Amino acid sequence: MSTTTERAPSRKGRRALRFSTRILLLQLAAVLLAVALAAGAHLWLAYERLWTEAEQNALTLARAAAADPALRREVAAVAAEGGTPPPAELAAGPVMAAAEAIRQRSGALFVVVTDEQGLRLAHPDPARLGERVSTAPDVALAGHEETVRNTGTLGPSVGAKVPIFAPIGARQAPGTVVGEVSTGFARSSVGDSLGADALAVAGTAALALAVGTLASLALRRRLSQLTLGLEPEDIGTLVQDQEAVLRGIDEGVIGISRTRRVTVVNAAARRLLGDTPDFTGSDWAAAHVPDVLKSLTTASAADEPARELVVGERVLVATARRVIHGLRSLGWVVMLRDRTELQSLTRQLDAVGALSEALRAQRHEFSNQLHAVAGLLDIGEASQARAYLGQLASSGPLDYPLEQAELLGDPGLQAFLGAKGIEAAERGVVLRLGDSTLVRRPVSAPQDVTTVLGNLVDNAVRAAVAGSQDGNGERWVEVELLDDGPTLHLVVSDSGDGIGPVPPPRLFEPGYTTTPSAPYEADLEPPAGHGLGLPLARQLARRRGGEVWVISPGRPGGPGAVFGARVVGRTEP
Repeated sequence: MSTTTERAPSRKGRRALRFSTRILLLQLAAVLLAVALAAGAHLWLAYERLWTEAEQNALTLARAAAADPALRREVAAVAAEGGTPPPAELAAGPVMAAAEAIRQRSGALFVVVTDEQGLRLAHPDPARLGERVSTAPDVALAGHEETVRNTGTLGPSVGAKVPIFAPIGARQAPGTVVGEVSTGFARSSVGDSLGADALAVAGTAALALAVGTLASLALRRRLSQLTLGLEPEDIGTLVQDQEAVLRGIDEGVIGISRTRRVTVVNAAARRLLGDTPDFTGSDWAAAHVPDVLKSLTTASAADEPARELVVGERVLVATARRVIHGLRSLGWVVMLRDRTELQSLTRQLDAVGALSEALRAQRHEFSNQLHAVAGLLDIGEASQARAYLGQLASSGPLDYPLEQAELLGDPGLQAFLGAKGIEAAERGVVLRLGDSTLVRRPVSAPQDVTTVLGNLVDNAVRAAVAGSQDGNGERWVEVELLDDGPTLHLVVSDSGDGIGPVPPPRLFEPGYTTTPSAPYEADLEPPAGHGLGLPLARQLARRRGGEVWVISPGRPGGPGAVFGARVVGRTEP
């Protein structure tokens, strides 16, 4: 038997995107934003690093040019002369030659040399010689170095300005600024380097985005599996329904996941199992529940029928069903139903039925006896009619099937055993009281006593019917009852063939029976009275310090088994 869960899509889920899809889009947006921010930050840092490297390269180049001894002497000589030589002379002069040689070796955009007034002595464009530089040389002419990012006559560039000091032996005093060197690299070269970095960053970002997308897809699939494809609104509704159902039913419910963990235990289940603590979340194999419940949820127990078990003072019916969603097994659900009151009511109804049958027989016999008296009177035999009535007054309208019933000082026991005697007589078995029978006090809890005694008598009657006759050709069941203060002692024997090779402790295991019975479906209640009588009788007796045991297992051919019981605190003083 299996239980299949179905899902009805919510109205909100039909109108909008699925929850897992929304989560996927949100994750992709978050991954894309994180990748974009990381790539932007990396590119910005790379951009600043490349500019800084270009500035440092320009500064190093300018320092090297300003430290060239030949260039220093030539610039100092020009500065010592009054005025600036003509452009044609400068273009063919040594300063121009030295500057161009440095520019070509370094690959710089320009190497410009000026005098102490900022007039160009060397420039890549000879037409610019003798003119003042386009960017202010004041910092360098003041004896300080600087790096600059600007746009000059040759276009945007990053460069450096370094002062040229007069060498030893020049007309100027040593350390005098006689000019400055400006070097620069084109911004396009920086952009080319940045493009290579940008390509690497873009590849890394694309890879990170792809990994994030795959992770998001995997998370979406996992989320869909964990929620069984349900939307949040559906899950909320299911939780509300579950709480309402689990708290509103009298049956016990235990849920076990496919990993054998206990997921649900409602209050009814804990109450039926003897007020056990909540074991939700524990391992099912280690849970403190009867082993019969665990056996219902094994892999080979898919078609296991309902099982009866005794827990404390209760008789329970347990069923287990697989929970399947689509083609996927989700675990087990164990249902517990209380049959204690039904068992008690069944036995009471059996007793009432037996008494009703006895009353019907008495009524029939009494009617026959009235007809006999009327017939005697009709024929004028008044003396015989009087004698017949006297005989009826002494013996009663019907011979009671239980002899020496007056030894039972409790009317309830007399009626109960009388009804059992009538029932046994209909099956060809004589129910009699033993010689040691004496109950002097009323029974304070007849329901417990009749449950213990009734189970023993019923088993004995069945054994007598199925067994052999004694030497007199009779089948019988003998009951002895003796009160000893508040304790009631019971002994029940029969003329059957005994319990055979069955170990006596096996008879008291819940569910074990020697009576053949037809199988029943897991959806239906199991038949009463099979495998629960003796365990229930022992539980009731032990509840107050009593006991039920096998005195003798009997033997084939008779006499049969002898059972003893001790019920404490069940007679009134």
